[in-house]
Amino acid sequence: MRTFKDYFLLFLKGMGMGSADVVPGVSGGTIAFITGIYEELLNSINSFDAEAFKLLFSFKIKEFWSKINGAFLFPLVTGILLSALTLAKIITFLLDKHPIQIWSFFFGLIIISSISVAKEISKWNIYTVLSCLFGVAIAYVITIVTPSTTPNELWFVFICGAIAICAMILPGISGSFILLILGKYAYVMSILKNFEILPIAVFGTGCVIGLFTFSRLIAWFLKKFHNYAIALLAGFMIGSLNKIWPWKKAELFRFNSQGEQVPIFERNLLPTDYMTETGQSPMIIQAILFMALGFMMVVIMEKIAFAIKKARQKSDS
Repeated sequence: MRTFKDYFLLFLKGMGMGSADVVPGVSGGTIAFITGIYEELLNSINSFDAEAFKLLFSFKIKEFWSKINGAFLFPLVTGILLSALTLAKIITFLLDKHPIQIWSFFFGLIIISSISVAKEISKWNIYTVLSCLFGVAIAYVITIVTPSTTPNELWFVFICGAIAICAMILPGISGSFILLILGKYAYVMSILKNFEILPIAVFGTGCVIGLFTFSRLIAWFLKKFHNYAIALLAGFMIGSLNKIWPWKKAELFRFNSQGEQVPIFERNLLPTDYMTETGQSPMIIQAILFMALGFMMVVIMEKIAFAIKKARQKSDS
């Protein structure tokens, strides 16, 4: 039986996932993994099957709620949606005004998260190493693809939703960055900001269909090839660090819907070269402090997740 504290923590985890998914290069799946809810999330999503919908359409709401693990999904999804709708402006503002500090925070968070995920592997061998390297390669290639220009037609918005949600539930693969590559990140941020019902509904439908389809594949892979799957996910996270590197120089720009020039392709720089290339301070001390903050946040979240798990096991015994 979940307590109010459990529901509140699930809501906060959802807020964390929603916040992460807004940032190109960071995945909500990473937050789900390091907070200890990843596999329960996949299993809950996969519970939406024919039996669940039969219960719903028979108005057996209590049985339907139990079947889909509603007590878990409701506070989590509420947190994700609230965060995505309310924090999008704040996070994009901070990334624009304080890029080195914010990217440093996420860089530290992803480094410690990848280590945390890798610790879940019970046995390392040549195949787990290859799985990890494969994940690194895929994520790295995704981060260096130049964003494209694509249509705003609803059919393409639907496809983008289906593709992006698949990335969002994979630790290390950023759904926001996939949208950036597909040329739809600014568009999706705009429709969320302006609350445009029709395109949001179409995008959301694509997300739902993609989510139900892809989550089953991930759950099957985790069940059948657990160590290899975890190694692959850890690789995804390591490979994504290329995108999250704090010191960048914009090389390619586009104009957003407000007529403002925004970068769509950036080159990573060493902190020592940042001043020469950009004329701005690399803020190394601040960057280190924010990386440490990212480290500490993951450690704290892990400790909280472990304490809750231990308390629940104690109450069940």
